[in-house]
Formats: sequence, structure tokens, C-alpha cells
Amino acid sequence: MKISFVLLQLISGPIFLLAFVRSDPDPLQDYCVASAENPPNFYGNGVPCINPDQAIASHFATSALSTPGNTHNEFGFSTSLTNPNNLRGLNTLGLAMARLDIAPDALLPLHSHPRASEVTILLKGSLFAGFVDASNHLFTRQLRPGDCFVFPKGLIHYLYNMDKEEAALAISGFSSQNPGLQISSSASFTSNPGIPDEVLEKTFKIHGPDVAKIRRSLGG
Repeated sequence: MKISFVLLQLISGPIFLLAFVRSDPDPLQDYCVASAENPPNFYGNGVPCINPDQAIASHFATSALSTPGNTHNEFGFSTSLTNPNNLRGLNTLGLAMARLDIAPDALLPLHSHPRASEVTILLKGSLFAGFVDASNHLFTRQLRPGDCFVFPKGLIHYLYNMDKEEAALAISGFSSQNPGLQISSSASFTSNPGIPDEVLEKTFKIHGPDVAKIRRSLGG
């Protein structure tokens, strides 16, 4: 009897934990249009909803991805993301979309999305896409217009526009309404407060002057 109870605990434990590793919780109703009047001190895992009887078609449409982004920055890319503010009907549906503008010979640098997998479709130009798995294996693909590439949740990846003259345009879909974005270099060298120099030196096998130089180049 005691052995059976122990086995039940061993089996039920992982099953119980699996219930909490999904990207976003399943909605409990057809839709939950985000309220535009969020209380200033409200903190929750999502956005409050309006009365479903007040939902209208415009809540489920947006032009947020129609305008080219400003790529005049240190990496030469811009991302425009749908969210419950610019697409209120998106709330609780567990998905998001982004417009990616990448200047010639520029890139969306090594980064990850802690809460979502991503699928990218290239609309214009060419992109060299890649991600690294937990075994440090690199998967890459040269993308042409119409090609898609999938980036698994939480893995470091990049999109590089190798064309010296033409900008690239892509659209990405995410498995969370709030996928998160963490650029690896910025997280390492421009965090606030900063990671101790000694940690960075030992992690990247570099010296103090290198840490200072990289911080300055990233605006840290």
C-alpha cells in the first residue's frame, strides 16, 4: 500500500507541474476584449475585460503593423508588436504578431522570447535565420520571400539581413500575447544594476577593458 502511494506521488507530481508550463492559460469565454480604462494600480496576469455585450468589430482589427518601423539604431532593426492596447480583442487569446523591419546589412541580434515560440514569414528581401538549441547545435536557413522559419520557445535566435542594399520585411506570430524580448548582449552588459565585471570576465573569457568597451558600444 505504501509503495503504491509513493508511485502515485511520483507519477502525479510531473503531471501536476505540466499544467503550469503552457505559454498562456486557455480563455474561459469566446473573447475578453481588453478594457481601455485599466485601474492605475491594477497588477494581474492579463488585462481586465469589458462587458462582452459592448464588443464591436473594431476591437478585433488593427493597423499597428502597417507602418514601417524606424531602423536608425545601433543594430538596424525595428519591431512593432500587437498587444491588448492596439488590438484589444487579442486579450487572453494566447497569441501576438509582430512586424520586423531590418535595414540592409543589419540584424535582429541574438535574443530570446521567454514566454513564446515564434514563426516568422519573410515578405520582402532576404534573411539568414538561425537558432541554437540546448545542446549548442545551430540550425540555420536562408529565407526568401514566402519562406517561414520556426524558433522554439526560449531559445536564442537571430535574423540577419545579409543584403547590402535592400531592406527586409517579415511578420512573426507568437504563442503568447506577451512573448517578451531579451537581447542577449544588452541583458549581459547593460542590465540595471550592472552584472559585476568579474562575472562577465569569467563568463566570456575577456578582460576588464573589454567589458568597459562592450558596455560603451551598447550604450551601457
